[in-house]
Amino acid sequence: MLDRFLHIATMGNIFQCCHALLSFFKCQDAPVQGGAEQSPLLSSEESDFDSLSLPYNFNDSIINPSTGITNPALEPGHFLFPDIILSSNPGGKVTLVEPMVCLLVSEEDEEQGLGAGQPGDKAEIRSHREGGNRVFSEVETETEVETQISTEVETQADSEAEIQTQTDILVCSDQTLETAEDLQVKSERSDEDPGETSVLLAHGVRNETDPLIIQTDGLVDQSIATEAHMYDQKNIKPAKREKEEQQDQADVQHVLEKEAAEEEEGAEKEEKTLFLVDRLFLGAPLIKVPSGLASRITEDLPPSNERRTEPSHGDVADLYEEGFTVKIQPPGQECFELQVSGQMLVSELHQVLMDHEITCHCTCFSLQLGNTVLDSLNELRSIQGIQDGALIRVVEDQYSVRDARVHLRHVCNLLRSLDPADAYNGVNGRSLSYLSFYTRTNQNSEAVEKRHASEKDSADCSPPDYVLPGCKERLLTPLQPVRDYWKPLQCLRVLTISSWNPPPGNRKMHGDLMYVSVLTMEDKELSITCSTRGFYRNQSTAFNFNPKPAAPKMLCHSLVKLLSQLSPTFKKNFKDLQKRRLYQHPYELIPAPFQVYTWAAPHRDHTLDFVSAEETYTSLMGRDEQTARQTRDWNEELQRSRELPRASPQERLHRDRCIFKISSDFVAAAAQGAMSIMDGNVMPLNPGERSHLQIFVWNNLFFSQGFDMSEHYKPIGGDSAAHAAAMCDLRGVQAYTSIDIEGLHTLGTAVMDYHGIRVIAQTVIPGLLEKNHEQIVYGSKDNGKTVFTHPRFLELLDKSVNSLRIQRHEVLDHNNSPVELCSAISTVGIFGNDGRAYILDLLRTFPPDLNFWFSDAAEIEEEVPKECQSFGYPQLHPHGLASLRPELLEAYVQSRDESFVKMASEDLDQLCTAEKTEEPQRAADRAAERNRRNINSKACKNVGFLGECSSDIRFNPDACFPGVRFPSGCLPELQRQRWLLWDAAGFLLSNQIPAVLRDCLDDPAVPMDGATLTSAIHQRGVNVRYLGAILKELDKVEERERLSHVQRISISEIIIRSAKHIFRTYMKDVEPAAFSAAVSHFLNCLLSSSCIVPESCTDELPSRRRSRRHRSQSNRGNLLTNSVWARLTSDELWSRIRTEAQDYYHYTFKSESIDEVIEKHNLQKISLLREMAMKTGIQVQLREYVFECRHKPVFCEGDVVNMFPVVKRLKPTSSDAAGLVQQAQLAVQQGRLGAGLALISQALTLFSSVCGDLHEDVCMCLRLLGRLSYILRENDDALGLQEKTALSSERIQGIDHPQTIQDYTHLALYCFAGGHILTSLQLLYRARYLTLLVIGDDHPQIALLDSMLGLVLYNLMEYELSLKFLREALSLTSKYYGAKSLKHAHSHHMLATVYESKGKFQLALQHEKEANFIYKKQVGENSDSTKKSSEYLTRLTEQAVILQKAISHIASGKPSARVSPPRFPIPSHHVILQQLNLTCGITFIPLGGNEFKDLRTELSERGKVQMEDLENRVLYQKGLRIRSIKQQL
Repeated sequence: MLDRFLHIATMGNIFQCCHALLSFFKCQDAPVQGGAEQSPLLSSEESDFDSLSLPYNFNDSIINPSTGITNPALEPGHFLFPDIILSSNPGGKVTLVEPMVCLLVSEEDEEQGLGAGQPGDKAEIRSHREGGNRVFSEVETETEVETQISTEVETQADSEAEIQTQTDILVCSDQTLETAEDLQVKSERSDEDPGETSVLLAHGVRNETDPLIIQTDGLVDQSIATEAHMYDQKNIKPAKREKEEQQDQADVQHVLEKEAAEEEEGAEKEEKTLFLVDRLFLGAPLIKVPSGLASRITEDLPPSNERRTEPSHGDVADLYEEGFTVKIQPPGQECFELQVSGQMLVSELHQVLMDHEITCHCTCFSLQLGNTVLDSLNELRSIQGIQDGALIRVVEDQYSVRDARVHLRHVCNLLRSLDPADAYNGVNGRSLSYLSFYTRTNQNSEAVEKRHASEKDSADCSPPDYVLPGCKERLLTPLQPVRDYWKPLQCLRVLTISSWNPPPGNRKMHGDLMYVSVLTMEDKELSITCSTRGFYRNQSTAFNFNPKPAAPKMLCHSLVKLLSQLSPTFKKNFKDLQKRRLYQHPYELIPAPFQVYTWAAPHRDHTLDFVSAEETYTSLMGRDEQTARQTRDWNEELQRSRELPRASPQERLHRDRCIFKISSDFVAAAAQGAMSIMDGNVMPLNPGERSHLQIFVWNNLFFSQGFDMSEHYKPIGGDSAAHAAAMCDLRGVQAYTSIDIEGLHTLGTAVMDYHGIRVIAQTVIPGLLEKNHEQIVYGSKDNGKTVFTHPRFLELLDKSVNSLRIQRHEVLDHNNSPVELCSAISTVGIFGNDGRAYILDLLRTFPPDLNFWFSDAAEIEEEVPKECQSFGYPQLHPHGLASLRPELLEAYVQSRDESFVKMASEDLDQLCTAEKTEEPQRAADRAAERNRRNINSKACKNVGFLGECSSDIRFNPDACFPGVRFPSGCLPELQRQRWLLWDAAGFLLSNQIPAVLRDCLDDPAVPMDGATLTSAIHQRGVNVRYLGAILKELDKVEERERLSHVQRISISEIIIRSAKHIFRTYMKDVEPAAFSAAVSHFLNCLLSSSCIVPESCTDELPSRRRSRRHRSQSNRGNLLTNSVWARLTSDELWSRIRTEAQDYYHYTFKSESIDEVIEKHNLQKISLLREMAMKTGIQVQLREYVFECRHKPVFCEGDVVNMFPVVKRLKPTSSDAAGLVQQAQLAVQQGRLGAGLALISQALTLFSSVCGDLHEDVCMCLRLLGRLSYILRENDDALGLQEKTALSSERIQGIDHPQTIQDYTHLALYCFAGGHILTSLQLLYRARYLTLLVIGDDHPQIALLDSMLGLVLYNLMEYELSLKFLREALSLTSKYYGAKSLKHAHSHHMLATVYESKGKFQLALQHEKEANFIYKKQVGENSDSTKKSSEYLTRLTEQAVILQKAISHIASGKPSARVSPPRFPIPSHHVILQQLNLTCGITFIPLGGNEFKDLRTELSERGKVQMEDLENRVLYQKGLRIRSIKQQL
């Protein structure tokens, strides 16, 4: 029966390789909560027709549980993100998601679970979700997002046919789901077409009168005949009504009983819908854990006082009360209403009012409720008397000097709020965003109405030439299109501090604080006094000081009000400026917590800006403007925030917010300090040393450079090791910070690469810089010559060894006495003057990678395993700090667990076979017990476990470190540790590198540039230094043609990273006056065919005498020519790149020049320029570069606009959010899906509360919720959420980041579904341009975009343009997915459809025949896809015959005969949307009642057997007997 179902429902291709379907859930759900702000995309005027959204009356949810992370050190950083893991094509798969096992829950069991679980009460869950809408202020997220987590079940398949699965989502039909039973499948594809598919089976109840939703099979295109059944308006249920919502809860049991009766009585009539889980939702971590046993394993863990109890559903719900509305009464104006939340601080409300349209000009005020002044640190809900409709008065306060400066800065920021200068300069948290350029092309409402009235008649759908297929020109200027509202809207000519400052003593006695000079647009000079009471105009001039008020005498508390009265132009332009600000999305105005820099910027005129001038002066002094220009004690702030109480959820929320805020401020200060130091504005502590050995203290931060000071790193590589040590130390700090051990303190750390020099910023330990400070008490600072230990550090560090998999070990100290350590010997422990225990130098937190050695590896050849030798390892490395990634350690331990089970099972099977022949005697029982223990001990020893009954694997980080001595008694254990390290190194080469290539085959669109490729290999635990090994392994893969884009990206990444290494030494001795010339010369040597050094400088001062002018120019040319950096040539640079690639990445370039490599591998120089600029912090001028010119250099000095620091930092996040997600996973695995949904919803809200709106975690959650809304046919919600996602990606990732491209593609799909066709088209054009700029036109992402563009243009009846894109998509699909794949068949069918509409039936027949042949080959002649394709072929043949008869009749000239003309189909939006969904991986599969019931029964039996086997394995790993053996005995 199962085989019959699989064949009927899925053409035999989706489930052909499934051996077992193991997770089966039934959930009770509520509609997805959406309070998203109204997007311009949702305007009814902009839609070509009414929205096709289904009714909002879903009662069931599809939730996919995912596992928790076994290593607590990795929880916050890898649980819900990185985003790039969760992104691919709009409906495509997500790479690197490991399989899991889910619990099987029947309908009755789930009812009991929902009733018995603590947060599982249906009424409680429903009421919580219905009242869970959180109302935010204008600058906050206006949606309480609810997402779902998912799990995968690994299955094995034996399939002889090629399996090509392109559908990843099955969208819900137009029916009300009353119950849901989830079924997930992860299938392994055959060798011919490897891939994975996750399947979710949802069982829906609908009325018998409802028609069947449209039937589709995988990627089979639907004929136009099915269009009428697709969105039958008669059968779309009315919108969600309040009365129905109130009755939903009471009708649940009735619906379940009705469903059971319907299954028995009318099973043949009832049909269900099969869903394929969108891999966008599969955010499971890499570590595989039997999820069904997660709770049982947790219960078996030993109790620990340090284990924190996670907040329950009720506790977290208390944190987020329902929003309410307050009335704000500004002085002298009418009151207005404002929506706030109970957890909002008064200071946050203060900031909201400073950004509000009505009160934006006010800064110095207090808030009063009644006669009580509100404390800025209190939450609104804690204020007595606060309630819905409460009146809060804005009361003007008196100014101080600091308040006056803050007010002036705020006014200046308002005046330049639409100016992108700050984004180009990388200051104030500003970054570029261009989404509104494509979604809001005209802000004038009347123009919008007129435009849409004639939109269809006059719309130009033609793309720019540089976007068309076949165009090889890669323009740079379209990267940053010119926006109309960025045109100058000047309110004042000059606003600056007056030269009459500071006020004299007698004027201070009158309240004068400072003086301001203003030049209005009417060229009127004004001198304004800022007093304690406000602002007024005085009678001073540029040369005459007269502080008396000028006529007419007027005093205004706001400078904006005063200028509005003094300058009519200011009043008019400021009003227009406010209107323009209202059109901007809030996400465009919110400053990002971490600064994002753009690698290209246009040339802009420099303007007067006293705010920037003053901030530059204060920053040079190391003062912070937010703390009244005082220095901050960063270490004390950071450590105190970590010591905040964490007992309750509210306390932890406050603690996480404090840590995140201080961390973001610290990173900004560290970047500013690094630039000040490299610019020569900070005095070093050791001025007598050479410049690269100097250390600095600036703004209470300690700065050092990535060079080997005092030859500390000489034994392991010198400067190369010192440079790498900074990042290794940062990763170690991240690991210990993530564990968050109370009492163990780490330093705030950030690493910046600026001007080619690595700068490390750290907070200062109290007393560390004092001469009489106590020395280290733990660890060694001289590579093991002297070693110390301390009981307090041993106690604290012992709490981290389990999480970090560090083995507690002994070493010999300087007295040859054994010393116990719980970390690497280089980890240093110090007690600060504040009494805190600090650990430093965490660069060797993770075990070493033995594949890379700094010294000669001849002495260890006997230990090298065969796996490493086959890859040519070990290899010499520039430094000795190569270490294994934590992801690899977890994957390796999991692999050892599987090996342990396999070894023990085989031995136990042999033992059981032998015992069956013996008589059951007592002696025999004892012997059998001893044999089992021996088997257990042997298996543990073979896989490297610590004990006989323990599945724990730990690594000794000092096992192979030079200079470390061990006691003689530890030598056997030391040998075992070295074997373990070698085994892990071999595992990386033999398992993880092939896994990386399999991931790229499964999801080809993910690696698009160096950053995404790096993220993909890191998720498998593979370091970037293995790029050479990856390329060698790629050459051995049979399907290497499908991985040609991975090869190109890898080669370009090796070239750019090698060039970056050379750039560091190149810039080391460049004088500051020659920075632009040196950088441009380096870029010319790298990317230009000509690298001539310019003979003159653009800013050379002219000389009066001609001879001196010639002499000065000659001296300038000699200076440039004689510089060390100027002697670099293209050939020399390429030779050094080849050497660096061989030494560091162990990859050999055989080409004699970089141009040969570019031509051979089809690389793009503009893409190489982008990668080089982003990796080194270079900002180039936004103009078109001609790389092919051989007569003059491509780059000149003026093309290097700026250089920014490349910042590496810690990643703080919400500590409770990860715990809530784990609880949600367990709840879903136990069948309590409603509770899981509520918990994950609160977790997402925690991310927003802790990190703010512009953060990767929040962006990822919005992305998931947008896709979920689209699946549920809530197109308006999907548009609003995805618009926020795309804006966030632009702001925090970059306007050309691959994740931004993915989000543009998602948004284009949702826009088309909502009827915004032209907007969808423009978004796809933008996504294609960005993809071309990043990687070129030979990439799987281009195939997806071209398919979507072809369909959208086909809907607009632009047939010629549509054919251009579809033909390009056909070619790329054949290359990257195979000529026999279903994707290729779908491309043929789309081309046939367009050719049919054009009347070219012969070409349509040709393409449809190809599609039909593939369908027959892949899924057989009896499949629905093949049958529909055959029917379509028949119809095309008939139309071709009719057309030929008509032509023949016309040619014959016989008027008597009448021949019916052929029918040329007109594209329908419904059919095109269906095709877009298929292209993006969305389809429908209907199931009959009997098929569903039989499938469920068979899968339940299979699942029980599999679950029992897994339980036995886990029990055996814990040292217990297997139940089956017990029964045999």
